[in-house]
Amino acid sequence: MMRKYIYLGIAFGGGAGSSLRYIISNLLPSHSALPYGTFIVNMLGCFLLSFMYHFFTNFFTKARVLQKTVTTGFIGSFTTFSAFTSEFVQLFFANTYLALIYILGTLLLGGIMTILGSQLGKKWFN
Repeated sequence: MMRKYIYLGIAFGGGAGSSLRYIISNLLPSHSALPYGTFIVNMLGCFLLSFMYHFFTNFFTKARVLQKTVTTGFIGSFTTFSAFTSEFVQLFFANTYLALIYILGTLLLGGIMTILGSQLGKKWFN
């Protein structure tokens, strides 16, 4: 019975996360060579996933439906690896220098955002 609610939660969170990703991507300039929308949502997702890990570990250890709704559903659909790699390849053929900046920036800043989210989550929720 619980599994059914987890699936529904993931579906609900997924719809909300992908919708917010679309909104954010459309708010940012589309005339730029760099795909800022994907970059920003992926950085926010790195931070949020590690931050929410500490939240759920300390406060909602039994609330698997809520945990899966937020992490797998919302954050999982809010961020997008497939768009990231697709945009990288397109950028690579158009401007190799910008493509390398994009991929290195994403990996480095993504790691930093994950560390920041984890550290802030530990500070707030432990």
